[in-house]
Amino acid sequence: MKRIVTIQDISGIGKCSLTVALPIISAMGIETSVLPTAVLSTHTAFEGFTFRDLTEDIEPILSHWKKLDLHFDAIYTGYLGSQKQIELMSTMFDAYRQSGSLIFVDPCMADNGKLYPGFTKEFTIEMAKLCGKADIIVPNMTEACYLLDIPYQENEYDEAYVKKLLKGLAAKGTRKVAIKGITCKENKIGIMAYDAQTDSFSSYYHQRLPQNFHGTGDIFASVCVGAMMKGMVFSQALQLAADFVVESIKKTLADKEANWYGVNFEEAFPYLLKRLEEDNIIP
Repeated sequence: MKRIVTIQDISGIGKCSLTVALPIISAMGIETSVLPTAVLSTHTAFEGFTFRDLTEDIEPILSHWKKLDLHFDAIYTGYLGSQKQIELMSTMFDAYRQSGSLIFVDPCMADNGKLYPGFTKEFTIEMAKLCGKADIIVPNMTEACYLLDIPYQENEYDEAYVKKLLKGLAAKGTRKVAIKGITCKENKIGIMAYDAQTDSFSSYYHQRLPQNFHGTGDIFASVCVGAMMKGMVFSQALQLAADFVVESIKKTLADKEANWYGVNFEEAFPYLLKRLEEDNIIP
């Protein structure tokens, strides 16, 4: 059985970060180890949430794992709360990288043209360096612009512009890049990707649903890294991840009692497992 370690925060209530990564990757038939970066009472869209920073615990945990001679087939980072945590992840990549392993970074730090609260330009510079050490990165359009230190253009771009962003990001060192939330086509939203090893682009668009939800980027990244561990090529993994997010949103929109703080991804598991079975990838 493959083993992934995912490093991000955990919220007691709210479907994002570790509370989606752990169940999704586990359901795909992959051992999922976790390294929490912070513990929150709820995710940050709630008012008055509590927050405990676990930065000081990360180094001792990594040291203990190293003494146990543990190995991971993939290292997957999500929300990192500080430059110190980025520094620790950079050290972890160096210590745990091995032949055939995958380093997957979701640079969670911005959306809709703005950085998340508490992040600075200095943080984005360090995140760009971390992305350069990854095999795969999956920023959204806002994050891609911050990583490249260029102005964000909302709905004022075409595929040629996105290709320039993809190549610019790959030039920092990563082998494969996918940008989420591409809106080049009317009534559709999609992903564009670039493989630096083959110098090839790919794209995938799907239905644009009428409502946005918290945590869907984390769901996308978790399915993507899990699918690649199951043997899917990058373009297949991106499509499956996007389709699962859409299915999860549809389940949520159909539920009159759905909670506002996340999507009903749990109800979409049968769809995910069926897709894996159809592709002869059985968890």
